[in-house]
Amino acid sequence: MKIIDAKVIVTCPGRNFVTIKIMTDEGLYGIGDATLNGRELAVASYLTDHLIPCLIGRDAGQIEDIWQFFYRGAYWRRGPVGMTAIAAIDMALWDIKAKAANMPLYQLLGGRSRTGVMVYGHANGTGIEETVAEVGRYIDMGYKAIRAQCGVPGLPSTYGVSKDRMFYEPADNDLPSENMWDTAAYMAHVPKLFEELRDTYGYSHHLLHDVHHRLTPIEAGRLGKDLEPFRLFWLEDAVTAELQEGFRLIRQHTTTPLAVGEVFSSIHDCHQLISEQLIDYIRTTIVHGGGITSLRRIAHLAELYHVKTGFHGATDLSPITMGAALHFDTWVPNFGIQEYMRHTPETDEVFPHDYEFRDGYLYVGDTPGHGVDINEELAAKYEYKRAYLPVNRLRDGTMFNW
Repeated sequence: MKIIDAKVIVTCPGRNFVTIKIMTDEGLYGIGDATLNGRELAVASYLTDHLIPCLIGRDAGQIEDIWQFFYRGAYWRRGPVGMTAIAAIDMALWDIKAKAANMPLYQLLGGRSRTGVMVYGHANGTGIEETVAEVGRYIDMGYKAIRAQCGVPGLPSTYGVSKDRMFYEPADNDLPSENMWDTAAYMAHVPKLFEELRDTYGYSHHLLHDVHHRLTPIEAGRLGKDLEPFRLFWLEDAVTAELQEGFRLIRQHTTTPLAVGEVFSSIHDCHQLISEQLIDYIRTTIVHGGGITSLRRIAHLAELYHVKTGFHGATDLSPITMGAALHFDTWVPNFGIQEYMRHTPETDEVFPHDYEFRDGYLYVGDTPGHGVDINEELAAKYEYKRAYLPVNRLRDGTMFNW
């Protein structure tokens, strides 16, 4: 089965998505997600100008060889743009292979390890009272796990808090918005939020929190210790992970479980964190981590060290990535949890899919492939709109991590 054509589709049904569609001489096609938030056109160009010309004429079934060709064959390896492009092709090829086998993707990976995939939603509010109410709304919707974020007194805005409580999209401006950050105010406020949440709802639901890379290791250790009484499912992205040794210091000071990895692009970014058991959940995504082929290696390594998966699943990943991730989650033995931020109705119309939410879990269908398609005619109606993620500055104007 030869690849005879491939194209890149850019659409913006409320936010930007990049998709690759690969066609074969047997009439089968596969689609893959190539979205990199705020840098979408860089990936689109990399695919169109550099990778697609090398795809034509290849055997669509040789997924591993094609992955190695694009990874090892590029002297300039890794990085988010290159690995997102490879991931998109990889997803599309797995979609084709599963369609050719007339099987849902999870069957090709090894079959089910579970019937449903536990997911967590995002509850947020401008203050503690509002966030507590939002957590209650997610509980009423059936969620077993909820991430809780709230505004910090004295800060006009902060990551994770949005006007639209269901469809949070941080890439909100034609040029980067500038937020203000105060670490001391944040660290004093967050434990109060979780104390109120546990007082209100008890301990029957999992609670999660995202620091979003904004603390030093010792600050993260102190926050984790302060949160220990409230038994968080995890504390996410407590520090920037360029210095992986920083997690050793956090481990010395708290038993709160740690999760990291949504910005990782390869197994090399998380090898030390996993092999030294410095984290509990690896969050590398299929779309930014090199595809299913790459994520299988990471998951197998993690399993050896009692680290579970907890894939990133924000709205900047298209339903294609969500569909592929859910098939992966259904199979992978060391599954932990799956992030699930709902897409807008417009996005769901452009990307029809067969997965569905029930009682805190997502369930994949048995459609051959990864179960997600693209309506190209509808996609063409939504033109690309430049949008950047915000940036952070400290009170004195110093640039900081958003």
